[in-house]
Amino acid sequence: MRGTTGLWGRAAALATVARAGRPPYPVRMPRILVTRPIPEAGLALLFPRVTVDMSPGPLSPAEIARRADGCSGILCQLTDSIGPDILEVPGLRVVATMSAGTNHIDLAAAKRRDIVVTNTPGCLTEATAELAFALILAAARRLGEAERFLRAGRFRGWDPMLLQGQTLVGKRLGILGAGRIGQEVARMARGFRMDVVYHSRSAEPEFEKECGARAVTREELASTADVVSVHVPLTPETRHAVDAAFLARMKPTAVLVNTSRGPVVDEAALVDALRHKRIFAAGLDVFEDEPAVHPGLMERENAVLLPHIGSATFETRNRMAVMAAENLLAVLEGRPPGNPVLH
Repeated sequence: MRGTTGLWGRAAALATVARAGRPPYPVRMPRILVTRPIPEAGLALLFPRVTVDMSPGPLSPAEIARRADGCSGILCQLTDSIGPDILEVPGLRVVATMSAGTNHIDLAAAKRRDIVVTNTPGCLTEATAELAFALILAAARRLGEAERFLRAGRFRGWDPMLLQGQTLVGKRLGILGAGRIGQEVARMARGFRMDVVYHSRSAEPEFEKECGARAVTREELASTADVVSVHVPLTPETRHAVDAAFLARMKPTAVLVNTSRGPVVDEAALVDALRHKRIFAAGLDVFEDEPAVHPGLMERENAVLLPHIGSATFETRNRMAVMAAENLLAVLEGRPPGNPVLH
């Protein structure tokens, strides 16, 4: 963030004026709510064409509903719960989320109100896959534990028994959910000469051909993979897809990584598996009840924990902001959006 200079300063000033009830632009311009600061690349598209009310920080659903009153559009984040109370705001035409997932938006309520919903798929694929593979390496080679060991002043020199981890080269990678991100992780795994198996809602013949991947059952994936990387969307069917039974099938030398959605993994069951060494380690970028993290995970040295930064690169967040802004502007200007979920 750049303090109050440039577009950030302009956004802060506009938000202050909007809260005071004095529109900063002529009334004829559509007004939108941006639920928290976004990269300047997205703001630069919005300011000349709409009146922007941007919150300086996270908003509760009640606050979003209040501030959306009179708005034609909302540009939101995956942490915003967009339910019926918000979607019933008179005059609301579009909700553009700066995320690929849409499980935080009540799509049924949006459909009833003929509200267009858009997302930002594709642009975060590489960044999230990179982060997933970083977690695979960190968990398998105990990198978090090793850094804490060194920073605590415990390093006394090389030792043949010190902090031994798991080799990845030639091992089996199991992809649970072979969408864009899961497939990109598999491509990265080719550099480690890993055998790839996957379980997904549908067969992916092109993926199989490109990466030599093989479709298997969930049970075979759990029991034979040396690394399980989770990439499924959050739905009622995938909630706790990685549960105690799944973890019990995994090898004691296996690593579990989740960069999809927190509730896909039963955290209590994972803590139990880590504590009793039923699996070797886990790497998590998402959590069941964010921003809270299960206290049992916080206690485990064999858990690598990150604060939901899968898409957090300058390039990716800029692309996401631009895509969300373009989607929103398209609807308000009577054009079809590039990434409709509901239209």
